[in-house]
Amino acid sequence: MARVYNFSAGPSVLPEVVLKEAAEEMLDYKGTGMSVMEMSHRSKAFDNIIKEAEKDLRDLMNIPDNYKVLFLQGGASQQFAAIPMNLMKNGVADYIITGQWAKKAYEEAKKYGKAVAVASSADKTFSYIPDCSDLPIDDDADYVYICHNNTIYGTTYHTLPNTKGKILVADMSSDILSQPVNVEDYGMIYFGVQKNVGPAGVVVAIIREDLIRDDVMPFTPTMLKYKTQADADSLYNTPPCYGIYICGKVFKWVKEMGGLEAMKAHNEKKAKILYDFLDSSELFKGTVVKKDRSLMNVPFVTGDADLDAKFVKEATEAGFVNLKGHRTVGGMRASIYNAMPIEGVEKLVEFMKKFEAENK
Repeated sequence: MARVYNFSAGPSVLPEVVLKEAAEEMLDYKGTGMSVMEMSHRSKAFDNIIKEAEKDLRDLMNIPDNYKVLFLQGGASQQFAAIPMNLMKNGVADYIITGQWAKKAYEEAKKYGKAVAVASSADKTFSYIPDCSDLPIDDDADYVYICHNNTIYGTTYHTLPNTKGKILVADMSSDILSQPVNVEDYGMIYFGVQKNVGPAGVVVAIIREDLIRDDVMPFTPTMLKYKTQADADSLYNTPPCYGIYICGKVFKWVKEMGGLEAMKAHNEKKAKILYDFLDSSELFKGTVVKKDRSLMNVPFVTGDADLDAKFVKEATEAGFVNLKGHRTVGGMRASIYNAMPIEGVEKLVEFMKKFEAENK
């Protein structure tokens, strides 16, 4: 069977070269006579895998020495609780609500302290990023929280919020490694890897060392203390070994592609092809304010639910899969992560033009 063009929001498309390398090493990883799935996380072979993965990520993102890189489990959603438990020293945090994931993080944080929604774009179905130049930041806020790229709604921050000196915590699950990031702008960056890096089951936290403390909330589970994980170099218990192995291969692939500047140019080119068509189309329309558009997730609609359903069905039959939009937006969504080739977007636009001509 030929491979399809997979526009899933996650788990999502991975580079073919990575999948082929993993297939070749499935039964015998570098002469060990076993798969990475089978080897001990305490073995020399896996120690090399996780250390090399961390080194490559540090190189790609230019992560300063005073930041720890942690390979964790529980997905990004588990961090909704871990973050306030570890970082709420004063018991206060400010949240900017730009979509479902930021909202869920905010609701979870309310269980552990005073979480304040200082800005929101819920009034227009999260179709824009609110003005964050002069937010009512609480004097006692331990951090300001954002979801940097909104997978469901297709918005992203092109300018970071003015946190008025408070540390910034960002969920970058759906746009990590898509463009350069100044890590020092953040106290903590974290991401579930299944959208732009690897298979589901791994979450990576990049956290400044002074934020890794013992004096966390007394009921914080041992496993959710960043100090537990940092002190054990992400090996406190058995980590998601195979997922980390694939992430490491993707980090190398991004390096081979030219790093984050090259990745940004690649992603801008792809997004422009799709957005230019949407802006000129008489049938399809984007749902996001232009200045806040994401390079990774592109939601669009026809304005007719039946026509949307027909498009998704015919697109699937033509090999363009997972284009159905989230239920809160409707319509369609094309997630065009790093591993989606330009050819995939070009062929999708060709199909959309054909569909438009046949359904005017």
